[in-house]
Amino acid sequence: MDPLVSDPRIEAAAEGTVEPAADPTLDTVSEPAVEAEAAVPVLCPACGTVNDPDAKFCEECGTQLGELVEVSSDPDSGDDEAGAEPNESTSSTSAPRRACVYCGGSIAEDGYCELCGKPAQSERDHWQEAPAAWVGGVCDRGIRHDINEDAMALAADPQAGEFAVLVVCDGVSSTPGSDKASLAAARAATAHLAAGRQIDVTEGNDDELAQSRWSDRMLEAGERASAAIYEAIGELAARTNPPSCTFAAAVIDGPLVVVGGVGDSRVYWIADSGKSRQLTTDDSWSQEMMAHGMSRQQAESAPQAHSITRWLGADSPDEAPHVVPTYPTGAGWILVCSDGLWNYCSDADDLAELVHRVVGMVGSNPVQVSSSLVDWANEQGGQDNITAALARFDSVVHTPAQPA
Repeated sequence: MDPLVSDPRIEAAAEGTVEPAADPTLDTVSEPAVEAEAAVPVLCPACGTVNDPDAKFCEECGTQLGELVEVSSDPDSGDDEAGAEPNESTSSTSAPRRACVYCGGSIAEDGYCELCGKPAQSERDHWQEAPAAWVGGVCDRGIRHDINEDAMALAADPQAGEFAVLVVCDGVSSTPGSDKASLAAARAATAHLAAGRQIDVTEGNDDELAQSRWSDRMLEAGERASAAIYEAIGELAARTNPPSCTFAAAVIDGPLVVVGGVGDSRVYWIADSGKSRQLTTDDSWSQEMMAHGMSRQQAESAPQAHSITRWLGADSPDEAPHVVPTYPTGAGWILVCSDGLWNYCSDADDLAELVHRVVGMVGSNPVQVSSSLVDWANEQGGQDNITAALARFDSVVHTPAQPA
């Protein structure tokens, strides 16, 4: 097994386990900082809010703070490669500019792209992660919402099919501050699940033990995510309607996949051939109606369709994820997504057809496939934030362990 590299975003417990996606622009969980001689608070140029010295985005309005990274003249380099570090060699006299996420052009001082004319997006509005060549995802604000309350966090072993964690959280849009809740929850859960890999390697991996261990770990990840929300939102936790989010997670440990869910973000098994399946069960009004005999089309098109019955947050009635272990057969994809994607294509077989069509056009790179799925959802209207995270799952013949 190749050596595994840790990331400062993933908490100390995960050190030395798997390599999470590098994302310097969105980093909020940091290692102990070297004390600066003069830590000066950062004033937001848009709204005037005073932010912490190391803040990357304004806590009040979300505007990007601090230095901007110089962009290459090559349009293809507009989106930073996943895992790329900021260019420390940039001269202080070189007038650094941000890259346009649409075309790779330079963002002018007025906040619009000099090449295509579109307004700049912050990295919180749109970003991608690729912790390994076989795992990747894209998180996007969509078209209709002013801010991106979706979040994701990914981690993976470089060896395809060995080990991966994919977590997607969707902030509840009716509660201000849910963008902070979702990001904190996704990162905390991924950190805890990634740390479990070390236990897996140490204790062995018989079927019953692995399923039990990862099921317990998934429940603990929900608890860690909830605790991270409390810490991230501070005094907002005391509100009548505090920030909250959904939770969908998948752990891939060789042939075993363990999924967990709270709310209506989902995990799907997208088979290359044969039957695709939704692996999680929604906590929602529409799911309850379908359980009582209403058709999927009727339930998911009703006005109350996206009313969730469980969530993560200070006022949650039950934060424990529903956990399901499974052994997919054949080759395919594990897809973790928010309702911004599945709302336009809910049925597993229909979603599989969409994924197959996209793969036929752009190839099997998980980030490119995720990006195309996000683009497709925006073409359907982009009514919500959209997140798609994928892991390639090649054919594995699973032989159950025999009792000693």
